[in-house]
Amino acid sequence: MSIFDNLRNTINNAAPSSGNQSETFVFSALPESLAELKALPEASMNTPFKTAALTVCALCVFAAAPEVGKEMLNFLKGPAPLSAYEESFIKDRFRDSKLVPFSYFEGAVPENDYTPNTPYKITISANPYSFQNENRATLHVNSGGADSPRQIKLRLKPSTGIWYLEEQMILVGIRTPKSSDPWA
Repeated sequence: MSIFDNLRNTINNAAPSSGNQSETFVFSALPESLAELKALPEASMNTPFKTAALTVCALCVFAAAPEVGKEMLNFLKGPAPLSAYEESFIKDRFRDSKLVPFSYFEGAVPENDYTPNTPYKITISANPYSFQNENRATLHVNSGGADSPRQIKLRLKPSTGIWYLEEQMILVGIRTPKSSDPWA
């Protein structure tokens, strides 16, 4: 039985009626350097949930310090670092607002200008379709500024048992923060 099969069985056995599973991660502070990110227990990246949670942290850093955030994302992407297109896309997403990645943490909503509670808590979820393709996972994360969950795609490197970031689809629009909403 492969690592992928074990994980799928774990998820299916966790919620036999739906195949759903969620994991919540708590960070006392967001990492501010690649060294700090690597020092987190989640940096073992031995589950796709851990890698997905770190992806949101890295995107928060990218909003404030693009070069440091890029280092973090390249670490999370493993053997397939950010392409020039991906880097350009991420920079473009932050042109108007740097709040989107923060909206995925507990307590961050338009009414408080997406200020997360501390410690920082994020819940990553799987559904019955999350592990349809061998060595790949599509996980979901909810934003306090959107009605539907957003996806993070991950890929397992079977020889190491490490889950790497393949693609994130979380840097999309959220509701306008209250302080910027002319209709509030």
